[in-house]
Amino acid sequence: MTDPVESRLIDLEIRLAHHERLAEDLSSVMAEQGQVIDRLALQVRRLAERLGDLEAGWRPPQDDKPPPHY
Repeated sequence: MTDPVESRLIDLEIRLAHHERLAEDLSSVMAEQGQVIDRLALQVRRLAERLGDLEAGWRPPQDDKPPPHY
C-alpha cells in the first residue's frame, strides 16, 4: 500500500494535469473568440463606411409636392 504522502502527491499531480488541460482549453477558446471579434469589428467598420458613403450621396427631397402628373 502507498503511504499517505505519496497518495496526496498523486492526487495533486492529477489535479494539476486537469488544471493544465483546462487552461489550454480556455486559451484555445479565447483565441477563437478573438478571431471572431476581429472579423466582426472589420465587418462593422466596412458597414459604417458604406453607410457613410450612402449618406454622403443622399440628398433630401427638394420639396414635398407631388409631381405634376398627379
